[in-house]
Amino acid sequence: MELSYSAEEKAFQREVRDWLAYTLPSHISDAVRRGGELTKAIMEEWHALLHAKGWLATTWPVEFGGTGWTPVERHIFEEECCRAYAPRIVPFGTNMLGPVLHKFGSKEQQDYHLPRILNGEIWWCQGYSEPGAGSDLASLKTRAVREGDHYVVNGQKTWTTLGQHADWIFCLVRTDPEVKAQEGISFLLIDMKTPGIEVRPIKLIEGGHEVNEVFFTDVKVPAENLVGQENKGWTIAKYLLTHERTNIANVGFSMQALEEVKALARTMKRRGRPLIEDPLFAARIAEVEIQLEAMKITNLRMLFQAQQQGAPGPETSILKIKGTVIFQELKDLARRALGPMAAPFPGHVTEGNLMFGPPDTEHNAARYFNNRKTSIYGGSNEIQRNILTKTMLEL
Repeated sequence: MELSYSAEEKAFQREVRDWLAYTLPSHISDAVRRGGELTKAIMEEWHALLHAKGWLATTWPVEFGGTGWTPVERHIFEEECCRAYAPRIVPFGTNMLGPVLHKFGSKEQQDYHLPRILNGEIWWCQGYSEPGAGSDLASLKTRAVREGDHYVVNGQKTWTTLGQHADWIFCLVRTDPEVKAQEGISFLLIDMKTPGIEVRPIKLIEGGHEVNEVFFTDVKVPAENLVGQENKGWTIAKYLLTHERTNIANVGFSMQALEEVKALARTMKRRGRPLIEDPLFAARIAEVEIQLEAMKITNLRMLFQAQQQGAPGPETSILKIKGTVIFQELKDLARRALGPMAAPFPGHVTEGNLMFGPPDTEHNAARYFNNRKTSIYGGSNEIQRNILTKTMLEL
């Protein structure tokens, strides 16, 4: 694998950079730069701009409306979007459900849902985690009972990101409680407007609302909304999680965060000298930068493997572990650099932390509380180490 960009890839990089400079609205990039919670209107606007350009579904095959990009082109696109402070593409429809429907969905499901994911008509959320069934998804208890031409669903999902905006939810449900846990799970598509569904917000410690509880009480779901075979949903769940964990690595966002930390270290002073000249702080920056460079190469290797095999392998657990640890370390370094001038919460502006401009451009590099979750969601890092041990070391 060539680790330097070819002439064609450098030309693609310039094309992406120029398009972002011309197209990305300043009010969107400013919102991302401030680090606050993005509104649905902002996410919809960015979704529409990417769709109009044909750059939304970067992992989809061309025949389904995807870009057909190589792994390196996808890496370049992510890198340039992060550099320009573009929002992350909402992953549930495009990066998670889309690949599942390509591989396991019926022709009818593909024809109905894939175009609506692309044009933004249907917003999706993920119904995996439950109370007592987060990283251990096989212990989920939400039940779906087949009654004629529909299923009746009862149970609860939690930590449902952006569920308050979603039109549909893809869910793991238990359809056979008598067999081994992993063998009695199915994958259902559920319209959120169906009677019996209730969404309750979960307020975060920093005051934001991006996650929810979702309750199902005698919810009737048409049987044709079953993806794949009944009781074979565990295979689909693992397939989807490999895509999710690759995205959680967030190489581009870590590269952006590294540049922010370096800029802060050059600006902030300790004992009259720039913080970047402090040997201990400089050593921490150097260490995390080395780890990030190694992860970039590993990420490219995984993308090439996914292109050849059709899906990422269990090695994505490496990306999930290292990606989240590196990102958290960078946010911690930003917090340490800003010290008492940090703005830990959205809207928390004081005289001291307005070092980068007026209140509408507050610097939230140290708003790290929300980022503590990254080592937990998508399967905790402890679970990922178990996966690596069992699947790659064959123990």
